[in-house]
Amino acid sequence: MKIRRLSAAIAAVAGGALLFSACSSPLGGDETEGGSGDDGSVMADGPCKADLGDVTTADGDIKVANEQELFAYNGLTADTYSTYNSAILDRMLGSFYYFGTDGTVCHDDAWGSYEAKSPTEIQYTISDEATWSDGTPVNYADYLLAWATQAITKDITVTDDASEEPLFNQVGGLTLGDYVPAGPEADSADAKQFTYNYERVNADWEILVDTALPAHVVADQIGVSTEELVDAIHNLDGDVLKDAAKFWNEGWLLEKPGELPDPALTPSSGPYMFAEGGWSAGQSVTLTANPDYWGPAPASKTLTFRQIASDGQIQALQNGDLDVIQPNGPTVDTISKIEDLGDSVNLETGQTLIWEHLDFNFGDSSAFADSNGGLAAREAFALCVPRQKIVDDLIKPIDSTAVVMNAREVFPFQDTYEEVTSAAYDGRYDAVDIDAAKAKFAESGLEEGTEIRIGYLDPNPRRTDTVSAIKASCDQAGFEIVDAGSPTFFDKELGNGDYEVALFAWAGSGQITSGENIYATTGGQNFGGYSNETVDAAWKTLSQSTDPAVHTEQRKVVEKELWDTLFGIPLYAHPGVVASSSSVNNVRATATQGGVVWNAEQWARAE
Repeated sequence: MKIRRLSAAIAAVAGGALLFSACSSPLGGDETEGGSGDDGSVMADGPCKADLGDVTTADGDIKVANEQELFAYNGLTADTYSTYNSAILDRMLGSFYYFGTDGTVCHDDAWGSYEAKSPTEIQYTISDEATWSDGTPVNYADYLLAWATQAITKDITVTDDASEEPLFNQVGGLTLGDYVPAGPEADSADAKQFTYNYERVNADWEILVDTALPAHVVADQIGVSTEELVDAIHNLDGDVLKDAAKFWNEGWLLEKPGELPDPALTPSSGPYMFAEGGWSAGQSVTLTANPDYWGPAPASKTLTFRQIASDGQIQALQNGDLDVIQPNGPTVDTISKIEDLGDSVNLETGQTLIWEHLDFNFGDSSAFADSNGGLAAREAFALCVPRQKIVDDLIKPIDSTAVVMNAREVFPFQDTYEEVTSAAYDGRYDAVDIDAAKAKFAESGLEEGTEIRIGYLDPNPRRTDTVSAIKASCDQAGFEIVDAGSPTFFDKELGNGDYEVALFAWAGSGQITSGENIYATTGGQNFGGYSNETVDAAWKTLSQSTDPAVHTEQRKVVEKELWDTLFGIPLYAHPGVVASSSSVNNVRATATQGGVVWNAEQWARAE
């Protein structure tokens, strides 16, 4: 058995005239040696995908666990955006970049290139060879449509401040149009080169232009030519755009599990495509190598995503029903069971860019609202939450490097963590203090035994144990902790505010400004309704700079304010566990939300 305890490394990548600061993690962070491994696998020379040289696609199938059903070809809507859906779609849809194992922004040179001509002018060039699997070239029309989905409002105008109601149900809302109201510019609909002129600097400029879906399919489905669709976007033609939005929002939903649509509707621009008849409802989705892919050939002909829950994955790996697993919510029992498989598997463990937290509900009906118990009630709760016990009992048995996390925008394994936390947090909630919690509870004016519902997505044994530990401690302070775990928590309770404290995790990547959507007053993921002018101003300054020093200073401001006003309570970085059959080479764990499949096209059977 190969067990690697991976060490932290810090990476930064330069792009054009600007600098994008990338984060790193112990999980997947030490892939730094070049050359071939003893088993014939090819080692990477950094966090990006390895250069495998000339690859001949081998017959055979590699099977990986993916716990949820496929439900859309368009995984970019607010209703379909999911790491499970993306695990499949990212093998089919190309992009200028991808996140490496530590959050580094890696460039896909086969797809094309991009260059900062100035801090606000970025030129993109798509490879001349880049085509959809139906033979249509990938071109400007695809990226203009991608911009339109994040810029055009229901009133058929271009967003002024990203607060209007969008025409397209894009998960990112109107953010791109807010930065680039004029849209990308090119010489023609079929151009391979286009330019973005931003109105202001964006810290995450490298990742704003992301996945593009086939504009020619949308055009065909609404009865216009691609050129006419491009003209309609340029001229804000409401009749055409409303039809385009309806198809973009709904036309790619896969509403009959097990029934793939006509391949003409779902062309591939990546190394894999849907295999004919490759969807077995509730069982698996199979991809097959795209014969017309112009980039590095996938190492294996087919890749099957099997719908097996975490608690069954280790047995499936042992039986040969799976080749690669990444169980959710791993426990010490997970590790011991994998270790029991001996040399038949490889195991990687370490911290990830996913982190657990407790968030307060600031709505008027919540005990923690400023109009009710307010800050004193939140302080009482923070003083009784046994964070160290939770980490010691639930996380350290899986990852011995685990620590209590005292920040939200930097991780314990990053080089600026100590600098940020020392400036923002004085350790006041490091240890449980029931007496101090009781005093704050009394100050809050809440009645003894006030019920505090801690909501989370159930079933989840680790979170159930977390709530149990909090109840054993915080009931002594005057609260009555209620386990409000629910299988519909994300669908109903979280959005409806039916909780006092939400227990869940955010999945990170290399994005610098992702936290703005969580903590800013108008943030789309600010579920608890928190509002703070200092935090809003700090995010504005941070997001409009490409200077890592500015990012660090503004993170200090954000973190201090979030601690002083108690937006919520960070707990720990999630431990990651990846296990794979020793017969499969080039499986590499990653700390980012892309999951272990991030380089699945490089997986190959050992010869």
